[in-house]
Amino acid sequence: MSGHVFHPGHEDLHGITVVVDDRDGRTYVGRYHEATDRGVVLHDVAVREALVDSIDRGEWLRRQLKFGVQVTHRTVLVPTDSASAPIRLSEIIQ
Repeated sequence: MSGHVFHPGHEDLHGITVVVDDRDGRTYVGRYHEATDRGVVLHDVAVREALVDSIDRGEWLRRQLKFGVQVTHRTVLVPTDSASAPIRLSEIIQ
């Protein structure tokens, strides 16, 4: 439903699974909570470390969508000065 807010009083993306990248090469997939002055807050988060993980980012994202988010962190704050704009996982991988 377009324009529907999952929880009234929150941003449109609240509760939606999103992808956020940081400038250090990490990719985060998690449920969007909010954006604050400090950063983007995500819940139930999987993290891909570009320098550590051998799997391609696209393949990793496809696996997160197909099999569910492989949660490694309950809550993550991606600092504002490092975070990309959150994008729905379903829009990246179709």
